[in-house]
Amino acid sequence: MRLIILKELAAMPDGRCNESILADAVYACGHNPSRDVLRTQINKLGELGAARVTTIGSILVAQITEAGVDHCLRRTKIEGIRQPRLGA
Repeated sequence: MRLIILKELAAMPDGRCNESILADAVYACGHNPSRDVLRTQINKLGELGAARVTTIGSILVAQITEAGVDHCLRRTKIEGIRQPRLGA
């Protein structure tokens, strides 16, 4: 799920999404996590340095970092996030 979230962030024009949009992306890839599980994964991306996570009201918003972009492009590897497939 972390890689799905990271890829979704990378696809956004400004590199950020709220948790509702990320939930839809994760669901579209065959996962159906609870909101709490999704929030845990988003916060883990923040801990790993792949995203900056902020709370606006009661909603989490994540923004991809340079390290997250580098991971998506296979320039570097962040332990704890599956590495993207070549050409994916």
